[in-house]
Amino acid sequence: MLWIELVTLLAVGQFFAMAAIVSKARGRLGVPAPATTGNAEFERHFRAHMNTLEMLVIFLPALWIAARHFAPQWVALVGVLYLVGRHIYFYGYVKAANQRGLGYVLSAVPTAALLIAGVVGILRSWFANGP
Repeated sequence: MLWIELVTLLAVGQFFAMAAIVSKARGRLGVPAPATTGNAEFERHFRAHMNTLEMLVIFLPALWIAARHFAPQWVALVGVLYLVGRHIYFYGYVKAANQRGLGYVLSAVPTAALLIAGVVGILRSWFANGP
């Protein structure tokens, strides 16, 4: 499970780093808190960060549940693909909103795979051992 723990910390660390980038953009672009609109470049930073939070809430439990039922090293590898996808997504979105597609796919598909693996693992366990 060490690989799952590492991927978890990397995902949370990635999100933390994105927060710092958004904060820096807020200052550089002159968007005073608590405003989140008014500057298109800042809005892209902010939305990329918030969309990552929305995906992270799904990704983390799916990662841990899948790792409970399948080989953690393979589940962690799927998690690494998510991390790469989120990186591409964030920087693509910041550059131009229409450049976030590849990163979205590279993070959404692994997340969906982890969700499916979690459900399959739970069902297998249920049918093998009872609820």
